[in-house]
Amino acid sequence: MLMLSTATILCLLLLPPGHKHPHAGKKADPHYTVIELSFEDVRTSPACGADTLFYDPERRLQWDDFLAQPSPAGPSAAVAYTSFAYDGSSNLVHDTLRIVLRLQVFFIKSASWVRPDAKNSYTLAHEQLHFDITRLVVERFKQKLRQTALNRDDYDSIIQYQYLQSFREMNRLQYKFDEETNHGLNPAAQIRWRDKVNIGLKNNGVLPEELGIEGINFTPIE
Repeated sequence: MLMLSTATILCLLLLPPGHKHPHAGKKADPHYTVIELSFEDVRTSPACGADTLFYDPERRLQWDDFLAQPSPAGPSAAVAYTSFAYDGSSNLVHDTLRIVLRLQVFFIKSASWVRPDAKNSYTLAHEQLHFDITRLVVERFKQKLRQTALNRDDYDSIIQYQYLQSFREMNRLQYKFDEETNHGLNPAAQIRWRDKVNIGLKNNGVLPEELGIEGINFTPIE
């Protein structure tokens, strides 16, 4: 049974300039501006009936979330349409520029579908892993920004660049996941990916191979 998830929404949201309040009688020097970057995760889903479902580790995907009509052609048994975006604000106070990014990891119900004969727990676990991979990439996006030198004059373009890089990484990982698991037909490979993603999520996006972990104690798929 072939399964495929796509993540193709590209949403660039520019940061507004924010409110700038330099110290009275003293012009802020961009060379000495302190940058404070913080993140907020959007996890509260919209009102009942909304088309967008935000990622929440306490709320797993359900088959009722897949509202699109199944494709009559092609090998895929299910498609989970996931992606991520950000918006934010900035505020310059004295010599400190505070930047807040709101990160949105989401699932589009009207673009996600499943064939009636594929509604089983194993297939749903595969689609959930696609959603988890998107969340993992957002954690990696955060780490990239924490390790990137931002400055007052062009921090927005730097954040956008890292977003684009992470977006490409998300697509690479999604395709690699489907390729190595044969779209879910290889249960052993799916177990490896599940454990790999879970370790990454527990370590702020750092993958097992980046942690120097040689092997993983695999557990059966529930």
